[in-house]
Amino acid sequence: MNTLDILLKKANSLEKKRLAVAVAEDSEVLKAVYEAVNLGIITAKIYGNEVNIRKVAEKNNIDLKHMEIKNVEDEAQCALEAVKSIRDGENDFLMKGKLNTADLLRAVLHKEYGIRKNDTLSHVMVYQVPNYHKLLFLTDGGMVTFPELKDKVGIINNALSVCKAFNIETPKVAALAAIENVNTKMQSTVDAASLAMMNKRGQIKGCIIDGPLAFDNAINLEAAKHKGVVSQVAGDADVLLVPNIECGNMVGKCLTYFAGSVSAGVIVGAKCPIVLVSRADTAKSKLYSIALGAAIG
Repeated sequence: MNTLDILLKKANSLEKKRLAVAVAEDSEVLKAVYEAVNLGIITAKIYGNEVNIRKVAEKNNIDLKHMEIKNVEDEAQCALEAVKSIRDGENDFLMKGKLNTADLLRAVLHKEYGIRKNDTLSHVMVYQVPNYHKLLFLTDGGMVTFPELKDKVGIINNALSVCKAFNIETPKVAALAAIENVNTKMQSTVDAASLAMMNKRGQIKGCIIDGPLAFDNAINLEAAKHKGVVSQVAGDADVLLVPNIECGNMVGKCLTYFAGSVSAGVIVGAKCPIVLVSRADTAKSKLYSIALGAAIG
């Protein structure tokens, strides 16, 4: 399974989901939503400044007749209205449009109207990497800044829920660090070894975890052999668990801009998937992300 096109097929085979888009006046967002609607994956209710939305749509030849527009001019209120529509059962999942992630998350975590479900909300990116033999899941490069051990357990479990959408029975999780040996001065190596032991003892189920593993060992078997690393995960990782958000952000952008990867991204741990990719990502990436949200929603 090495292509994100499978997401489009899977989402199309399921009951059509209702998407709420917060601050929709963005050309790449509207293109992706338009295509997802045309493919029969979703219905869409788009929130934002209606005048601006229509201007963007007209400029990009996007037909809005099959989308419902909710005119909300203030961005913070727009995010809150979109989130409330999820809580009230009007829509099934959420997408970030042209607003800051922090503004959307304030609405998601709102005490009265929010849709938080788990203790840990985390971001999962799925990459179709040209020179890797299967899809690669990266977490968490978008939500939890400096996760502690307990946070990493939640991040792994959230990632496993995304893997299920791809019918991966026992995902292989590489707990990344700069080196392969435990060094008490490098907390990421201690956490990685702890997670691997917790997995062996059945405290984290449904996957195989190994670590600490350096990035090359996780995705290249020859590199692992050269370093004497014996592992079920080495060279065949499904999930890359990064030590912190900075590492995840950099690895993800290297995969996109240096390796030419195509990707899809969602936040999990709320009451619904939240489609969230970089504002610089293409309409194609956003379409795959919508399909991912529909598939796991």
